[in-house]
Amino acid sequence: MTIAPPLHRLSRNRRYLVWLISDTSKGLAASLFGFAIPLLALIVTGDPAQAGIIAGAGMVTRLLTTLAGGVLADRHRRIALMLLGSLIGIVLAAAFTVLALGGALTFLTLLLADVLLAARSGLFDVAGESAIKEIVPDAAMGRAQAANQGRDAALQLAGGPLGGLLLGIGGWAVGAAMTLCHLIAAGTAWMLQRAIRRDRSAGADDDDARPSAEKDDVTPVRPSAWAEIREGFGWLISRPDLGGVLLIITIVNLGFNAATTTVVYALQQAGHSEALIGALSAVIGAVMLVGAVIAPMLVPRIGAGTLAVFGIIGITAGAAVVSMVTEPWTIAVVLGAAVFLLPALNASMMGYFMVATPTHLLGRANSAAGILGMGAMPLAPLIAGFGLTWLGREMTLLVCAALCAAAVVLAVSNKALRALPVESRWVEHAKQYETLP
Repeated sequence: MTIAPPLHRLSRNRRYLVWLISDTSKGLAASLFGFAIPLLALIVTGDPAQAGIIAGAGMVTRLLTTLAGGVLADRHRRIALMLLGSLIGIVLAAAFTVLALGGALTFLTLLLADVLLAARSGLFDVAGESAIKEIVPDAAMGRAQAANQGRDAALQLAGGPLGGLLLGIGGWAVGAAMTLCHLIAAGTAWMLQRAIRRDRSAGADDDDARPSAEKDDVTPVRPSAWAEIREGFGWLISRPDLGGVLLIITIVNLGFNAATTTVVYALQQAGHSEALIGALSAVIGAVMLVGAVIAPMLVPRIGAGTLAVFGIIGITAGAAVVSMVTEPWTIAVVLGAAVFLLPALNASMMGYFMVATPTHLLGRANSAAGILGMGAMPLAPLIAGFGLTWLGREMTLLVCAALCAAAVVLAVSNKALRALPVESRWVEHAKQYETLP
């Protein structure tokens, strides 16, 4: 008779809880700045196209620096990188606060601030995302990712209203709140690092907490950074269960993010307050929080591929319908319905990715997935900004809906995506691809 192993309880995993606090604090800082930067750009410049340039430049910077971030995450201690990234975040957020207090926010200073903060995220956030595999066992990864989705929804729920409230006080208040968030992230990352060091000094092996190159007593001969980056991309693209899905994710991310950015820009240009826009973001966050609550029930019961297909269909329907409505609260209802399945989709896809990826490759695979899956994202604010200027709101949103519809067609016709199973079969499903040439 086979006895099932006891269920891993995340609520009793102290390292995971400390990691979650650190990652959540950093995420709130990013949420506040992500909400504030387009509105500040519109306030300062009055031009949606210039606001789109600022947001697009930040996205390009993050994508490019993510390549280096993946190599760093696989070469060095990931918890130490989390701490270093938070310390740099403190400096950058404090500098932004000083600029805002001095009335020095212009197109150029906002562009520089966005690029520097995006570079910090690209270089260090991969390490934080990858560190979870060293803290949570594979059997609990789906539930951990579902919990993370709930956290992300709560951040959106709080980030919009809080960002609108702080922005109403002034840009400096946003910077001050970001500084505090990075302080908390740094403090908890230091606590996590100290706990791991204490375990090592007590004789714990903790091999998984180290990059593979550090597990031997001999000094390894490292390949070049470019060779390591190519290894991450090559491994990911060679996996039919992972690489083939990324084009679909790229297209739907571009279409839906361009649609939501278009809605935000149009509301601001129509004279609606930052507080109202923040409240709409909170409504969407509340719906995602409900979706995140049910995600742990869906992921063990419904295949990841099925969740992905229906989630993309919902997003596409929302992008199409929102082009037909202009009232703020109607927009909130439409977009909220569109993202209802998004937490379950993200939890299943990210959970399977974490289980399927070897620890020593996780940083580079994470960065490669970010580049391939989000590579077109810098176009989203440009589509929104220039689309509103040249085509108007309705036509721009229809273009966004057409992009999402293309992703639906690709998802339905992608056998590898449709075949992704429920959580309990992830390890078995991933192993069959490990023997492929």
